[in-house]
Amino acid sequence: MTFKADFVGKRKYFIALSLVLILVSLVFIFTKGFNFGVDFTGGIEISVSVPDIDMTVAEMRELLSAEDPSFAAARIIKQSPLIEEGSSEQRSRFSIIVNTSESDESVTSRILAGLESEGVTESNILSVSTISGYAAQEIRGYAWIAVIVSMALLLLYITIRFKFSFGVGAIISLIHDVIIVMGFYSIFGIEFNAPVVASLLTLVGYSLNDTIVVYDRIRENTKKMRGKTIETVVNTSINDVIVRSINTSLTTFLAVLTLFIFSGEVLRPFAFGMLVGVIVGTYSSLYISSPVVIEWLKRAENRKHA
Repeated sequence: MTFKADFVGKRKYFIALSLVLILVSLVFIFTKGFNFGVDFTGGIEISVSVPDIDMTVAEMRELLSAEDPSFAAARIIKQSPLIEEGSSEQRSRFSIIVNTSESDESVTSRILAGLESEGVTESNILSVSTISGYAAQEIRGYAWIAVIVSMALLLLYITIRFKFSFGVGAIISLIHDVIIVMGFYSIFGIEFNAPVVASLLTLVGYSLNDTIVVYDRIRENTKKMRGKTIETVVNTSINDVIVRSINTSLTTFLAVLTLFIFSGEVLRPFAFGMLVGVIVGTYSSLYISSPVVIEWLKRAENRKHA
């Protein structure tokens, strides 16, 4: 199946759409902000088992809030049931995340007091993880450094393999992808934690791979279609690879969608980023990175003949 659509001719519409998405994303990022996880804010995460297998998150929050009103803002996740060793009895398992600078002993004792009526004792505390505010700030700083360094290395790689103009187009499309995906995290209030940074870096690699496929075809067609305008070459190249890109993106999307639905609360923030990222990354590799190359090459050609 061969496409003969005029993608390049409508590039202004695609760029306008991207600018709107970026603007909306930036507005939410700077006004609403992110729902940072304990990785980035500091705090205490306590995993506890409860005999009542049917207990809900709302019931758990109600019990804890009755003990201490500050627990009403805690993030509570119901995980898969726990089967005690040497017994077939199932128990509910909850992760309780509290953004606080208090000691873990103080928070744990109040949680135990709140769950005393449910028969929860100290032996039912499965794990306690504490991240200081300084450590959380350091993790957040290193996370952004990782994203920026990866962008710089990718620009160098694309410049060496193709041309600097191709590298600029790739980096612009990657920045475009990261901002829009981060905007979706802010809009929907999905927890932003360390696994989310991993999903952003994975997205960068996925989107770049798609972009390189388009760039390879542009380079190949530039030699085959000598005398043709750069718009014609790029449009032909996009039409050549669009079926491959859609098929790859669709299979990846279905796999990530399955992960998002069945992964549970722990992996869901990662899966959400990949879910949005697959769509945005495929779109940008076809409709954003290539138009940037067109404008850059046209200006270079005009300067050459000036």
